[in-house]
Parts: sequence; structure tokens; C-alpha cells
Amino acid sequence: MDTVTYPESKVVRFIEENFIPLRVPSDSKPHAEKFNVKWTPTLITLSPEAQEHHRTVGFLGPEELISSLLLGLGKYHYENDRFDEALARLAQLVDGYGQSGSAPEAIFLVGVCSYKRSHDPKPLKAAYEKLSALFPDSEWTKRAYPYRLL
Repeated sequence: MDTVTYPESKVVRFIEENFIPLRVPSDSKPHAEKFNVKWTPTLITLSPEAQEHHRTVGFLGPEELISSLLLGLGKYHYENDRFDEALARLAQLVDGYGQSGSAPEAIFLVGVCSYKRSHDPKPLKAAYEKLSALFPDSEWTKRAYPYRLL
């Protein structure tokens, strides 16, 4: 990723605007052990309190990296009950990177965040319908399957 992904200007700009990046060698102690880093590259989205919210392992091209990082930001906000912020990041991912590997999980989480914000189950069903139309074989479509009955 050092030669293909990280040098891309849009990747640099996205990381600079949204993260405090820290590179830790995989054999570094105690950090690699604390965060269970077994392979490189491992990218972990952490809260300021060092709580993990998202992890990827292996190579990602520029578009996939940005979409994965957006998912990490969305999950961070979701897991801290900041549903409007989560929905903004997840919408950014779905709108800008709708065919990425992160998109199905983002669509699922849009439904969940919307439900948790409003207590209206319609967004859960809408998420299932969107997932089944766009990603019929995704694990996230299978996870949303019960929502079809709402």
C-alpha cells in the first residue's frame, strides 16, 4: 500500500482531514500485541480512548481504503450513539463508493442507525430491500433478511 494507495492525493487528504494516523510496526511491543496485529497491513479505527471500532487486514486500493475508513468513522459514531454523524458518514460511503466492499455493511448500518434514531422500523426494511437488490449474495443481506417482514 506504500507504493500504490498511500501516495494518492485523495487518500492523503482524506486521512489528514479525518484521522490522526499512527504507524506501528507489526512486531512492535506492546502495541501489536495489545491490538492483536498478526498480518500487515492491518488498519484499525480507534476512538481517542483506544477502543476499536473497525479493522481491515490486507491490501486495499485507494477507493477501497477510503470507503473502509468511512465505514470505520460511521461505526465509531454509531457505537457512540451519534446517529446523525454516523448516517452522514455512511451516506458519504454509499453515495461515493456504492460498489465498494464496504457498501453492504454501510447500507445495513444506515437502516440500523435510522431505526435507533427514530424507532421507526421502515428504514430496516428499506435497508434489506436495497441490499437484496444491489448485493443479493452479501452476508449483510442475509443479516438483514428478517427485516423483510417489517
